[in-house]
Amino acid sequence: MTIDRRRFLAGSLTTAVAARGVAHAAPATPSVQAVPVAHADAKKTELDESLATWAGVRNQFLLGRDYVHMALMLFTSHPRPVREAIDRHRRGFDENPVVYLHSNFKLEGETRAAAADYVGGKADEIALTGNTTTGLAMLYGGLPLRARQEILTTTHDHYVTHEALRLRALHTGATVRKVPLYAVPEQASEDEIVSNLVKAVGPRTRAVAVTWVHSSTGVKLPIRRMADALGEINRKRAEPDRVLLCVDGVHAFGVERESVDELGCDFLVAGCHKWLFGPRGTGMVWGRAEAWKGHAGIIPCFEWGALEAWMHGKTPDALPPGPRTTPGGFQSYDHRWALTEAFRFHQAIGKARVTARIHELGMRCREGLAAIPKVKLHTPVSEALSSGITCFEVDGMPPKVVVERLLERRIIASDSPYATSYARLTPGILNTPEEVDRAVAEVAALAG
Repeated sequence: MTIDRRRFLAGSLTTAVAARGVAHAAPATPSVQAVPVAHADAKKTELDESLATWAGVRNQFLLGRDYVHMALMLFTSHPRPVREAIDRHRRGFDENPVVYLHSNFKLEGETRAAAADYVGGKADEIALTGNTTTGLAMLYGGLPLRARQEILTTTHDHYVTHEALRLRALHTGATVRKVPLYAVPEQASEDEIVSNLVKAVGPRTRAVAVTWVHSSTGVKLPIRRMADALGEINRKRAEPDRVLLCVDGVHAFGVERESVDELGCDFLVAGCHKWLFGPRGTGMVWGRAEAWKGHAGIIPCFEWGALEAWMHGKTPDALPPGPRTTPGGFQSYDHRWALTEAFRFHQAIGKARVTARIHELGMRCREGLAAIPKVKLHTPVSEALSSGITCFEVDGMPPKVVVERLLERRIIASDSPYATSYARLTPGILNTPEEVDRAVAEVAALAG
């Protein structure tokens, strides 16, 4: 379903433009229009050729060469196509903000379509957000819960998930319960994780809130197996009691290649300014059409259909779920609309190729760290239970000190912001095997 977004902004715009004579400035209009398709296609061909090697991929970034960047999972650098798209939109807004906004608001739909092409599902099932935090708050804040139903989460999840659920409980009286899925992260198994999940689900459990890749330990959950196990439970439940599998996917998004259909979850939330190399301040929430039913939304959307319904004393419930739940208000459109280029950039490299490269470098990192005396690896070595994050500790040295000492050696690492904290190295496609070896060698020198 396509929403006429332009009408939302059109109310007084036509009159204002005519009154101020902007309508007579037609010859200048091309400077504020979207780039012609032919030009974009030419750029795409040139880009595809430049991404044939990992060195070519690295050359698309302005990322400084004087450091080894092993913490880009926190905040990313933009590749050339994203930078150029941001600059193009920013220039259009600076030259003629109202006309550019009105003429290009359709790019909201194109961004959704690009996201759907990348992650799977349909464009109308995707809500656009500014980050993972906003997406999780929006998802959990509007989930349909009846009296005495609960949301089940884990002790391994991030502050944002726990806080979003605490606030949901505070404002609505909903019940939230936390359980461990594994006892020792480096020894975790798929059977242990799935078994603990199934045992924890109770008759009142309406939603399960988990994280695909834990930034606390680097453990990657077997989401497909978890979805299948919940599917067996749901076979015996009526639709309003069905357990919804909600996944914070931010540290797998841009790393793992599975589509939402392959994952089998009901919702997937991710920020796009980490592994995906998307514009800073962008994110998305995907949900199955059936799972979106009954989701209340918490911020008014900016859809013409919603405004039109309001004018007739109705609610926007008939709108597609993605547009209906996308937080409204004016946004940083120069960044949001450039998100399309980040999805295309990853597609041009190849999702399977990206996954294989990150897993190759991650395995190299984990095996190297595991071989160092006085270094304890906390992320499973197995590719089935690990992704791009490698957590470790150096005997007798606090994680923050490890990070500071590595920074002195021009290795940018990070430490996990949890009660039990570890140092982290997160090699990605902008790194080389030699950089991974150098980082491991510097950790060995610290452990000395």
